[in-house]
Amino acid sequence: MAADETRDGVALTNLDQPLFDGAGATKRDLVDYLDAVRDRILPVLRDRALSVMRVRPGQEPFMQKNLPKYAPDWIRSVSFWAEASRRQVTYALCDDRRTLLWFANQRAVEYHPALFVGDHATHMVLDLDPPEHDDSFTLAVRGAFLVRRALADAGLAGAVKTSGAKGVHVFVPVAAGVAPEDLAAATRALAARAERLDPELATTAFIREDRAGKVFLDSTRAGGATVVAAYSPRIRPGAPVSFPVAWDDLDRVAPGDFTVHTAPGLLADADPWAEQMPAPQRLPDDLVAEGHTIPVARVQAMHEGKRRARARRAE
Repeated sequence: MAADETRDGVALTNLDQPLFDGAGATKRDLVDYLDAVRDRILPVLRDRALSVMRVRPGQEPFMQKNLPKYAPDWIRSVSFWAEASRRQVTYALCDDRRTLLWFANQRAVEYHPALFVGDHATHMVLDLDPPEHDDSFTLAVRGAFLVRRALADAGLAGAVKTSGAKGVHVFVPVAAGVAPEDLAAATRALAARAERLDPELATTAFIREDRAGKVFLDSTRAGGATVVAAYSPRIRPGAPVSFPVAWDDLDRVAPGDFTVHTAPGLLADADPWAEQMPAPQRLPDDLVAEGHTIPVARVQAMHEGKRRARARRAE
């Protein structure tokens, strides 16, 4: 096969180069995979500010938020003021096949869309991060089932997917009009309720050294944070994919089951992420109210870090 070709008007180059160390895949494999799943991944990227993880030959992977100035003028974009970096950031909107192919040719392996469209938050998300352990994914799955119980107790439902690494993501679609601070509060409360179901397994401790080998229920994805998209590849050995899984199958799979090589065949004509996602739901008032009594994890961790630093200096 030729190492260069054109699809949908997009020039694709160096297709036979290795994708990254340990990928077991070439750049062509990335392009072919994204092209094969485009009808599933584009709906979860469309109209959302997009950050990507790229990997160039001989370089460390890097996160790209700003759309490069050399990008084609047919790629749609949206600009936001980034308070953290005190600058205007212009994000791509990956709305169609040729934009996706262009990013693939740029060696964009991971796709991290915003959790809002315009000014409307669309999902409550819990990111379950297990400890380093021989059985990390099994622990993450057990944590996900706690979240599912907490959701059910609140009259809510969500969909679940592998993160493509060792963790699990639970997505809960929310009805339009929820205030960002209320969504963040509800996410904190949901994590706290799941933790109370089994505090020996799960923790909401933001500071890593306080987690004591438990699954971290990360409730900080509300607001401006991103989460890797369903069907997105990951820069991990074997080029795994973040893949939707039915709740009943979650304890019967492993992250390595889903890769750029295997996922298209497993999908056939299905779109499990769309099929398993519940309809948007209104957040219960008591969940929101409880969350507003829980400190924001990052802020609390910052103050605690400063307190510990002062204590160490005093010693």
